Amino acid sequence: GFLFAEKCPDLPTTEFADVTAEMYPLQTKLYYECDPGYDREAGAFSGIQCKSEQQGAVWKYRGFKCFDKKNLSSMAPMMGLELTRKPEGEPRSPAPQKQEDLSEFRQKDFCGPPKNIPHGFIRLPQEHYVGQVLHFKCQRGYDKRPPTSGNRTCKEVNGKIIWTPLDMRCTNDS
Repeated sequence: GFLFAEKCPDLPTTEFADVTAEMYPLQTKLYYECDPGYDREAGAFSGIQCKSEQQGAVWKYRGFKCFDKKNLSSMAPMMGLELTRKPEGEPRSPAPQKQEDLSEFRQKDFCGPPKNIPHGFIRLPQEHYVGQVLHFKCQRGYDKRPPTSGNRTCKEVNGKIIWTPLDMRCTNDS
């Protein structure tokens, strides 16, 4: 893989559309945020980055956690909090989690979706790198006229980095 992925120009905003991504090129940084009513654990770093390892591209996690603000007032000991936070039926082991990297993609220079964190969500990256594909889907109420979804890819064309055009507009008039 290459060492320095090239940055894409700012993404033009698409009104009334939700943007998602399934694959992220190397270098991509993502940030977790906690759901409303939850706070991030002190000292927990919310960023993760897609890095190149022997087995391909993997997310480097930094142990981000969200906890319920209400639980804090009781000043529960750390152990107690730990128990309430485990997702059901999923043993948490300190061993590095390999299974999510072996997704069906197996593309060397792309990370798949980051793992879910209880009560947390991921913001779309502010900075994109060449190779990034974004999916746009019109929000409900604005999907009256097809096409209501589409993709944009950040790529290099004749030495210039561009976003491919999006052939959809989200509008609530038919």
